[in-house]
Amino acid sequence: MTTTTTPAGRTDPPRAVPDTPGRGAPGGFAGAIASEWTKLWSVRASSICLLAGLAISGIFTYYYASISRINGHPVQPVGNAAASSAVLVQFAVVVLATVAVTSEYSTGSVRASLLWVPRRHRVQAAKALVAAVVAFVAGTAFAVVGTAVAWVAFDGRASFEAGPSLRQVLAVGLYQALVAVLTVGVAFATRHPAGALSILVTLLWALPSVLLGLGGPTLADVNDHLPHGSGDQFMRIGAESPYSPVTSVLIVAAWAATAHLIGLYVLRRRDA
Repeated sequence: MTTTTTPAGRTDPPRAVPDTPGRGAPGGFAGAIASEWTKLWSVRASSICLLAGLAISGIFTYYYASISRINGHPVQPVGNAAASSAVLVQFAVVVLATVAVTSEYSTGSVRASLLWVPRRHRVQAAKALVAAVVAFVAGTAFAVVGTAVAWVAFDGRASFEAGPSLRQVLAVGLYQALVAVLTVGVAFATRHPAGALSILVTLLWALPSVLLGLGGPTLADVNDHLPHGSGDQFMRIGAESPYSPVTSVLIVAAWAATAHLIGLYVLRRRDA
């Protein structure tokens, strides 16, 4: 509440000052997105992660294509090399999204963020959206570079069609965007980089490796319902899949949404 005094000394009745900003106000959702975008690029780790992802994509796709050529594997779409590299490249996105959340908890600046945007779901949604957009753009760029590198390394033992290749590039970008949302949710739930990375490495790499290593249809079916197992189904062309690409995307999206809701629950229940 505020009061104003007229030149004659008369005091006007108190006026209510709105404490809930609108969508376009500095503390609204648009302001939260702008703030998260600025904070993401103010951390040096963001650029390092993207450069590391680009390097990993180039190295892995060249290795994958070279092994396929040397061993005389059947001719396959060149984009499969870029899709296969996602098993490693996704961790560049994981680290980027984890740092975007946990760096604020380690420095205590999360308190300022929550004061600036009092509605906590907006803070988390803004972080998830910014991380997802960056991951999608980076993922598509990684896939384009990986496809180009693999085409050279395949040396004629791969096929290229513009339509399917474009679909694979976009599919890789979409998968990386969903991984970013998943990571933001886990990071808000754990609030610590070591805890978040332990969970995500287990979920996205260690557990699938164990399931596939043990073998058997039951364990393979479990892997097909994990984030990367499902993601691999819609990123690769010609892979045997028990369900359609749309269903695969929805499974990965369900994992991301579940992590987001768990992170939001912790954010609302616990003090910053």
